[in-house]
Amino acid sequence: MNSNLYRKVMVATDGSEPVKKAVDTAVEFAKLSGAKLYAVYVVAAEHMTGHPKDIGWERAMKEQLSAEGKEATAFVEKAGKAANVEVESVLLEGNPANEIVDFAEKNDIDLIVMGTLGRTGIQKFLLGSVAQNVVRHSRKAVMVVRGFEAE
Repeated sequence: MNSNLYRKVMVATDGSEPVKKAVDTAVEFAKLSGAKLYAVYVVAAEHMTGHPKDIGWERAMKEQLSAEGKEATAFVEKAGKAANVEVESVLLEGNPANEIVDFAEKNDIDLIVMGTLGRTGIQKFLLGSVAQNVVRHSRKAVMVVRGFEAE
């Protein structure tokens, strides 16, 4: 079943276990629609800000987060290859929700697939939600896949 409705699908990944269900969903969706899949990982800039004298720490943190991003997108590439889906990996830097929305707009993405940790109540309030912000601000279709049930 190839569809012209969805030609470019994006999966936002952080490499976590709950997000792997979203990756599986995105790969299957891309396979069924004949779409190209973009595996996007955002190196969160807020995790890299420190004291101006701590440039070495900032560089080390960016390298660590970039390595995690490469591992996360490699997982998507492997899943895509197994399903005969073309995957392009993309590492971005900045605020995750903003970068995901901007990438989708600039690259004419038809569908954004994201995972959620299923947090509720005070956890959601304190930690915020990248998926929630993407849903709120994106003009593209967004599919949110729950990784596991909230406790």
